[in-house]
Amino acid sequence: MKFAQNRSLRKIICTVTNDLTYDQRMIRICTSLTQEGYQVSLVGFSLKKSLPIKNQPFTQKRLFCFFKKGPLFYIEYNIRLFFYLWIKQADCLCAIDLDTILPVLLVSKLKKTKRVYDAHELFCEMKEIVTRHSRYKFWKRIEQLAVPQFPKGYTVCTPIAEEFKRIYGVNYEVIRNVPFLKSNEQHQATIPDAQKVLRDRLQESRHFIYQGAVNQGRSFETLIPAMKNTSAQMIIVGDGNYFEQTKALIAKHKLEQKVILTGKLQPEVLHQLSPLAFAGLTLFENNGLSNYYSLANRFFDYIHAGIPQICVNYPAYQAINAQYDIAIMIEDTNTNSIVEGMQELLSNPERYQQLKSNCLIAQQSLNWQVEQKKLSQFYASVFG
Repeated sequence: MKFAQNRSLRKIICTVTNDLTYDQRMIRICTSLTQEGYQVSLVGFSLKKSLPIKNQPFTQKRLFCFFKKGPLFYIEYNIRLFFYLWIKQADCLCAIDLDTILPVLLVSKLKKTKRVYDAHELFCEMKEIVTRHSRYKFWKRIEQLAVPQFPKGYTVCTPIAEEFKRIYGVNYEVIRNVPFLKSNEQHQATIPDAQKVLRDRLQESRHFIYQGAVNQGRSFETLIPAMKNTSAQMIIVGDGNYFEQTKALIAKHKLEQKVILTGKLQPEVLHQLSPLAFAGLTLFENNGLSNYYSLANRFFDYIHAGIPQICVNYPAYQAINAQYDIAIMIEDTNTNSIVEGMQELLSNPERYQQLKSNCLIAQQSLNWQVEQKKLSQFYASVFG
C-alpha cells in the first residue's frame, strides 16, 4: 500500500504528434500506467476534424497549431510542446517516436527530470523519410543527438531493439503493442453494431480488411490491382498521406465496387468490424529498415479478431508465425504474390480453418495482460 501511495505522487507525461482519439497504443499504455498508480498525461494536437476527447482514466491535452502538416507544423508543435512541458510538473517525460524527442530532451535536462524514449518504429527509415535525402539527413541528426541521451527506453520488437543497441549502445526493452484479451462474449455482444458500417456496401460473402495508416510504403500500388484477380472484396479502414493516391488507384483500376474506403473509425467500431472480415492484410514494402523490422499493430489486431492474414515475411512476423502459424506468409509485395496468398486462403478451407483456430491459441500469449506486466516493471526500474 505504501508503495502504491508513493507511485501516485509520480507524474508521467507522454508526448505524441497525432490525434489522441485513434491512438489505441497510447490509450493502452496510459491506462495501464494509471492503473499502476501513476498520474499520467497524454499530449497530442488538434485537427479541424478532431472528435471531442473521450473520457479516459488519464489526462489528455491537445495543443493547438496553426500549421497542420509539413516542416512548419513540426517546428510549431515542438515549440508549443516545449513550453507546455516547461510549465507542467512531471517526474518523467516520455517521448513517443523521434518527432517529439527534442522538447522532451531539453525540458528534462533543464528541469532535471527523468526521461524515456518510446520508439514505435525506426523513424528515419520510414519511406517518406529515407527516400528524401535532405529530410533523412535532418531527422538522422536529431536521432544521433538525442537517442544516446535516452538510456531508458522501449520499443515494439526485438529487431528494432537490436538496431538501437548496434547504433547507439542503448539497451531498450521490448514491449509489444498487442490488444487486451477479450472473451468471446465481449466480441459477440458488439458485432451487430459494426454491421451498420458495411450495410449495402458488401456484395460478396467474403472480404479482406486492411486497417491502419494509409501511408506510403504500405503496398497499395500492388494491393489494389491484386483485387482484380480475386472474387472477394476489400475494405480499407484508415487515413494517411497516401489516401488520395489510393482513391485514384481504385478509380484507375475500376474497382470502386470491390474496394471500400471507410476512412478512420473509432477504436470501438474497428474492434467490432475486424472479426466480420474473412482475413486481414499486413503488407509493407521493403524500402527501409523501418518496414523490414516492423511489427505492426494490425498484425496482432487480426489475431485477436480471430481471422487469418496475409503477411509479408519479414523477421519479426516470421518469428511469431513460426511459433503460432496464424498467417499466410509471402516473400514480397508484388501483385502476383498477393494474389497467390489470397487464393490460398479462399480456395483451401481446411488451411483457412487451421489458421483461424491457431489465432485463438495465439491470443492467450500475445495479449496486453502479458505485456503490461513488462511495462510496469520498466517504469518501476525508471523510478527505482
